[in-house]
Amino acid sequence: MAKYCTNCGNELKSGADICLNCGKLVQKEELPTNKSKIAAGILGILLGCFGVHNFYLGYTGKAVIQLLITLLSCFILSPISAIWGLIEGILILCGSIDKDSQGHKLVD
Repeated sequence: MAKYCTNCGNELKSGADICLNCGKLVQKEELPTNKSKIAAGILGILLGCFGVHNFYLGYTGKAVIQLLITLLSCFILSPISAIWGLIEGILILCGSIDKDSQGHKLVD
């Protein structure tokens, strides 16, 4: 299947990094990275108070919030983050949360 430059419409050579017609850098397609449902669930259960499972799945906003709740409260509020992580870990293992931040399905 032929690929075309998004800038000028010229047909690209196989494996080309730059369009020979206009010189535009061609972005290579990113392959989905399959993340493990089991790894994410166990990270949520064991290290949920630090948001490690959310970092793993690419949900950095939630992960930073969990980490900050734990660290800024000098671990006083860490049980709240831990329960949050435990619930998310169980939901991941049960299949209710089955996609990473880019929408790719988690593998078993």
